[in-house]
Amino acid sequence: MSRDHVQSAQRPGTGAEAPFLELLARGASADAYEQPVLLARAEGLPPERIRALEQAKRLALHVRAEMEGRRRREAELSALFETAHDLAGLRDLDAVLQAIVQRARSLLSTDVAYLTLHDESAGDTYMRVTEGSVAARFQQLRLGMGEGLGGLVAQTARPYVTPDYFEDDRFQHTRTIDTGVRDEGLVAILGVPLMIGAQVIGVLFAADRRARVFEREEIALLGSFAALAAAAIDTANLLTETRSALDRLARANEIIRDRSAVIERASDVHDRLAELVLRGGGVHDVAAAVSQVLDGTVEFTEADAAPASPLEASRAEGHAVRHGDDWIAAVTDGGELLGALVLRGHPGLDPVDQRTLERAAMVTSLLLLARRSAVEAEQRVRGELLDDLLDARDRDPRVLRERAARLHADLDATHVVLAARLEGAAADADQEAAARRRLWSAASHLAATRHGLAAARDGGTVLLLPLEAGDTATDLARRTARHLGTAVHEPVTVGASASVEDLAGHPDAVAAAYAEGQRCLDALRLLGRAGDGAAAEDFGFLGLLLAGDRDIAGYVERTIGEVVAYDERRGTDLVRTLDAYFACGMSPARTKDELHVHVNTVAQRLERVGRLLGDDWQSPARALEIQLALRLHRLSSRP
Repeated sequence: MSRDHVQSAQRPGTGAEAPFLELLARGASADAYEQPVLLARAEGLPPERIRALEQAKRLALHVRAEMEGRRRREAELSALFETAHDLAGLRDLDAVLQAIVQRARSLLSTDVAYLTLHDESAGDTYMRVTEGSVAARFQQLRLGMGEGLGGLVAQTARPYVTPDYFEDDRFQHTRTIDTGVRDEGLVAILGVPLMIGAQVIGVLFAADRRARVFEREEIALLGSFAALAAAAIDTANLLTETRSALDRLARANEIIRDRSAVIERASDVHDRLAELVLRGGGVHDVAAAVSQVLDGTVEFTEADAAPASPLEASRAEGHAVRHGDDWIAAVTDGGELLGALVLRGHPGLDPVDQRTLERAAMVTSLLLLARRSAVEAEQRVRGELLDDLLDARDRDPRVLRERAARLHADLDATHVVLAARLEGAAADADQEAAARRRLWSAASHLAATRHGLAAARDGGTVLLLPLEAGDTATDLARRTARHLGTAVHEPVTVGASASVEDLAGHPDAVAAAYAEGQRCLDALRLLGRAGDGAAAEDFGFLGLLLAGDRDIAGYVERTIGEVVAYDERRGTDLVRTLDAYFACGMSPARTKDELHVHVNTVAQRLERVGRLLGDDWQSPARALEIQLALRLHRLSSRP
């Protein structure tokens, strides 16, 4: 304060307020308001003048405090307005929360400000945003309910302030929290709750690294920022929920559109299949119609041409089954497998489209059954012709050829006669009869497609099939066993004859070939090869006995007849001993264990066999003949 200002205060008419108004005008500090009074005293002015200056100083300081309060409130309101503006245009929740924490720190003039949010799954609060923090451990703190000042705020939903954190015992101190606060160097801390309705979702903090008393206005200001922060979080949650709902709605609309398209396709295929049935379409027409509707390639295949495992799974479950990138729907008639519809290269099949494929398989089954009814008469005629050939009833070659031609069969071609028999055990006579009917039906279907003949005979089925060039009777027998077994879902054993020719001119050859096929079938079952197919050519040395009109009983008699007769006369077990001896690798020691007799007994029996059969009976050639004879003897001894 200059001497001129003091003199102006001494002149008559000059008010004591003048120097203080000048200080207010230039925004001087509070200490500057003492200078006019000190100068007046130094100049020795009258007491009344000094009292007037003292009063003017008090008024000026009051005005200054009011002006500073207004400026502070204006700054606070401006910061709150800017924060509310940010909230109104919320795009990034993290950015809004960061701005709130920054403005709170600035307006309260604190060293640090930070915000924690509640973690419902963990039951505590965690640091979400910090401003001014330098300690990593502090930035990663988690506060349980009631732990630390923040935990107390979250638990009580009320603001709390401490001028000296480590000297305050109103809240629970924990080593983890105290270590984090100490790392940050905080002393005075103010915390206010973030509230959405009555629920506390977090805490907003302002803190200093020195002792400090927070005023009520500062607590209220931080509470206002906390309310804006809570509103920002609530808005962000609502926006997230809204976006999720919109996404779900969009997905639902897509699903509805897809379902509508699928239903339209299903309706389309239903109309097409109904039209096919009415106009007498075939299975390949069904496959073509479904291919167009499903926008893929659908094929009908025979049962033996489809993958066995997925085909069986489809038959058992009654649904289409995925196989790699394909789908397979079994075409069945009760327990009989008629074939399959195969959708190629369509792994992502819709459930409704899957049912469409299954419905098409059912329609295919109906068409096949209708066709089967139409050809059953033809099958009976084929069976009658084969019966006549087997029984040699009609010996006029011209008549036989004419009858075969009407069935698209050529009796002048090379043929094979096959004897087929089921191997599955039936629970009763009705089930056995039904199984035989299925076998005859499958065999008749096979014969019709291969330009052959089939008939039921001797508890099984006999087929007369043409032999393709380069094919063998054994190959044909094995294919037939697989095909029939797949069709009836039970093992089928097939014995084949050697090839026969000129059936019209030599109808009696069919009966001889059938007998040979039956012998091969019996041999397969005896050798444990049930469910397989073979011809005489497949049995090596045994095949010489099975083929044609070989005398098996005579072979057994010539080979081991002496031993069999000895057992029948004496009641001994030489045949059984021979069986065990060869089964045990021609080892007397193992043979005695198999027969449960003494080794000397085995030696005595083998000595007797040697006297009956000759000293060379154990040579490789004789041993092979004897083993074959033993097996054929067992076969002929069966009831």
